[in-house]
Amino acid sequence: MSRISLVISDVDGTLITTDKVLTDRSRAAVSRLHARGIAFSIVSSRPPFGLRMLVEPLALRLPMGAYNGAALVAPDLTVLEQRLLPPEVAREAMAVLRSFAVDIWIFTGDRWLVDDPHGAYIEREVQTIRVRPTVVEHLEDHLDSVAKIVGACADFERLAACEPAVRQRLEDRASVVRSQPYYLDVTPAGTDKGVVVAELMQRLGVPTAEIAAIGDMENDVAMFRKSGFSIAMGNASPDVQHLAHAVTLSNDEDGFAEAVDRLILPRAGNGSAVA
Repeated sequence: MSRISLVISDVDGTLITTDKVLTDRSRAAVSRLHARGIAFSIVSSRPPFGLRMLVEPLALRLPMGAYNGAALVAPDLTVLEQRLLPPEVAREAMAVLRSFAVDIWIFTGDRWLVDDPHGAYIEREVQTIRVRPTVVEHLEDHLDSVAKIVGACADFERLAACEPAVRQRLEDRASVVRSQPYYLDVTPAGTDKGVVVAELMQRLGVPTAEIAAIGDMENDVAMFRKSGFSIAMGNASPDVQHLAHAVTLSNDEDGFAEAVDRLILPRAGNGSAVA
């Protein structure tokens, strides 16, 4: 096993608890990575502004991934790279989501747009990204700069049935993946979390073998495939755990910190020059 020089982590369900808390132990674990010369960054389905609250506590210095890899942003949230959904693709995705009676959110620029302020998981998302949505009458009037569409639904089975329908309708014109059991994300074609891993690998000159990725959901598997060492959270599904090299504790048991201490730091070698 090669030494680890770069760690890339998912956020929700991995780095933070179910109640959206960044624990002291997780903060301390990232500090230990920095102290050992191991670079660290995050990749999330969140919008860029939903990552702001993590930058200072984790002393993040590298580019971060947002929208499941559709955007690469600096720690000051300057957008370095971003892809958008073509309006016609966004419109078709929304038509399928509506046919399943799934709530629809769209993220465009620095705004989160909804047409139902009382929809499923609105308040949970507010707690997560610390921004309230902008309520509009017709979402279809705001499709010129869409980075992500989310189908939100408290009926997990209905959302699971909706997923293949959206994927079949859009084919290779968009990426369709679950970021939570209650969220179905539609992002631009050719984007996934693995794209961010590859970009950081190139920017930092770190070989694949020296990259560790940590995650819990299906959308994190793309990171696993681009990394030399992959770690699934204890709260991940059996399918996701099966695709990782190792499994740690759940996010509510400080599984991220456990992974750093038990699985990553022992592979730190003499440290890395990456910063």
